[in-house]
Amino acid sequence: MVRHVSSELRYTANTQLEHLHARYTGTGHADLTKYEWLTHQHRDTLSSIVGHPTLTSYLALADGEAVGRIKFEMTERMLQPCGPPPPKDD
Repeated sequence: MVRHVSSELRYTANTQLEHLHARYTGTGHADLTKYEWLTHQHRDTLSSIVGHPTLTSYLALADGEAVGRIKFEMTERMLQPCGPPPPKDD
């Protein structure tokens, strides 16, 4: 009985983890590189700033720029937030 319950809990935990990874791309996995993880973090931060008007207004005020200009720059920065990817080792 105990063995059956523990295997059932393990199955449930694994399916929940798979569901989280499928739903949220930034949750990572075992083969995620440091560069990929940092890229996810920077993109999440930039999209949060663009998606919250008060944060965008704050940055625009602090930088002395227009709100549209800040949104444009943040969106452009999302393409390669950490620079070009490092060369792959084969």
